[in-house]
Amino acid sequence: MAIRKILTEPNKFLRKKSLRVENVDENIQKLMDDMLETLYAAPGIGLAAIQIGVDKRIIVIDINRDKDKKSKKNHMFFVNPEIIWKSEEKLTYEEGCLSVPNQFAEINRPKKCHVKHLDYNGDFQELKAEGLLATCIQHEIDHLEGILFIDYLSKLKKAMIIKKLSKQKKENVERIVV
Repeated sequence: MAIRKILTEPNKFLRKKSLRVENVDENIQKLMDDMLETLYAAPGIGLAAIQIGVDKRIIVIDINRDKDKKSKKNHMFFVNPEIIWKSEEKLTYEEGCLSVPNQFAEINRPKKCHVKHLDYNGDFQELKAEGLLATCIQHEIDHLEGILFIDYLSKLKKAMIIKKLSKQKKENVERIVV
């Protein structure tokens, strides 16, 4: 397993629509292992393959991960995830994103969703999710469509965040070059 570099906004690749996985093989499983290790190192609770520069419809999630690593990890793998139902009832969480570092905003999403997908072994699964898990699944599936949580914000707020991130990227490059 290897920790991969996480792409950050602004980056055109993050806006790309991810491609379906045709077959869950050893290469896809290795990618999922790398994604999970990257997720834990970040640290985060969800990661889409597009965020590490791979345009495949794969996400990994572990909403139970404990930063001090005392609790058992409870990760999930989703290959070609598709939401097949969303509740009318909404829930608001303050969301952040590994690709939009140090930025947070309250986002209103369906409280529950049902998702069909392939698991780590390529077996078909259906999952009924609610609360934080439902929010995380929706957030990560958005990534597969080239959507970031900041896209739900006003144009002004989104522009301010992107400007701030662009400045941080430039400063980081300048620090490395100097």
